[in-house]
Amino acid sequence: MSGEAVLGDEPAPGDGPARDERPAQSGRAAPDEAPALDGVIHHPTRLTLVAFLSACDEAEFAAVRDGCRVSDSVLSKNASALETAGYLHVRKGHVGKRPRTWLSLTPAGRQALARHLAALQDLVDAARGAAGSVGA
Repeated sequence: MSGEAVLGDEPAPGDGPARDERPAQSGRAAPDEAPALDGVIHHPTRLTLVAFLSACDEAEFAAVRDGCRVSDSVLSKNASALETAGYLHVRKGHVGKRPRTWLSLTPAGRQALARHLAALQDLVDAARGAAGSVGA
């Protein structure tokens, strides 16, 4: 194996970011390079979480868990990964005597989602272009 990262693979410690973890500068790939999918957001659960939170300013943990249809532990693990990447803000507090956790996307998280969606659209556009040139 060449040691090159494959989409979805986690880089080995010390290998630096995989190709798909480097965010595109403009949100659009140059014609001769592959779209830059965000490796942090690309994970299906994290993409679901980020998409859910993109529709609101902030959401309570239980509402996000139920809306994304995941368990507490899965949500917690993926929220931690997004927080480490700087894409998610976690706020803890109390409602009455009960502890509560609220989640929100950071501006960097909203920008990362926009870039990731643009990269996905680039893939769709490239596929349509390739399909159109086959029939020509």
